[in-house]
Amino acid sequence: MNSHLAQLQPYPFEKLRALFAGVTPNPQYKEIKLSIGEPQHPTPPFIMEALANGLKGLANYPTTQGVPALRQAIAAWCQRRYGLALDAETEILPVNGSREALFSLAQTVIDTSRGYVPLVVSPNPFYQIYEGAAYLSGAEPRFLNNLPDNDFAFDYSSLSDEEWARVQLFYVCSPGNPTGKVLSLADWKTLFDLSDKYGFVIASDECYSEIYFDEANPPIGGLQAAKLLGRSNQRVIMLSSLSKRSNVPGMRSGFAAGDAAIMKKFLLYRTYHGCAMAPPVQTASIAAWNDEAHVLDNRNQYRDKFAACTPLIGQVLGTAMPDAGFYLWARTPIADTEFARGLLEHYNVVVLPGSFLAREVRGVNPGANFIRIALVASLDECLDAANRIRQFAQQL
Repeated sequence: MNSHLAQLQPYPFEKLRALFAGVTPNPQYKEIKLSIGEPQHPTPPFIMEALANGLKGLANYPTTQGVPALRQAIAAWCQRRYGLALDAETEILPVNGSREALFSLAQTVIDTSRGYVPLVVSPNPFYQIYEGAAYLSGAEPRFLNNLPDNDFAFDYSSLSDEEWARVQLFYVCSPGNPTGKVLSLADWKTLFDLSDKYGFVIASDECYSEIYFDEANPPIGGLQAAKLLGRSNQRVIMLSSLSKRSNVPGMRSGFAAGDAAIMKKFLLYRTYHGCAMAPPVQTASIAAWNDEAHVLDNRNQYRDKFAACTPLIGQVLGTAMPDAGFYLWARTPIADTEFARGLLEHYNVVVLPGSFLAREVRGVNPGANFIRIALVASLDECLDAANRIRQFAQQL
């Protein structure tokens, strides 16, 4: 067996099941699950219709590169959203959700033949795919703490010059999961400067980019930041998804875009890996990328939930509106695991302990004594959950 498999930690939701073992939720309350970042708004009917209309494509093998119409639809969206002029032939690839592409990109980029063990850097707390991708590519992960006292900025100083020289891939998530932090143009410049100095690839995970609260100030993307700073796309790959934007997590549809040289190698890897997107999903994806009305409606629903729930939870837990995304990152008065277990037992609300999303670095687990609350349920359910969280916290 692949020896690197032994390095993988249980996924956060496996840890959650173990944590909740033996807990009997209060039967007076209906379960409200706010632990997983799974959109629960209805899928727009026009996307489902497009999927059904594409079923005739099941008679054909799809290509890894996808149909030109899909790549062109993605390129057009990137132009509208970020002002980018991407080449649909050489700089864009459809992917089966950003998760699989975030993983497979490391398998493409990491080079273990240079006489040292490569490093893959990611935020801390983080999306666990980053860690698994690092280990299974033969690299070692390094985590940079994102702490509230530092406005969740990267602690670049925690790596030595020797470690930076070994970095081959840097995962950045903006808007961040779970903190909701959005990188500014100055933040991007700092990261680009480090990439220039040490030569690593930047994987910009932007799956939450379309859930934000100020229509006049959407989050800056990695490729957009490069353009605004007068740079090329060299060593920058953006990864985006329809899952959160269009409420289609089950469709597994997104894209990777950026540096043409890296994308050429990525296409080669994916051709052998067998990552082609099903034709009906391609058809539905074209429809989704071409429409913004449903995305605006989606944002409005999240905006209403955050406006209603944040003040209630903020009365008892340390939290505030995130820059973007659909998570509240809330500080708990007791251990996060104890809080989550007690909340389930007494009020039947499921949240995710923050410590499950981070690793201890420099004696600090940045997720300890935090919980991640995914405001993905309906407004009424989220309000109900917020009130239950408040009641539970007031009793501690």
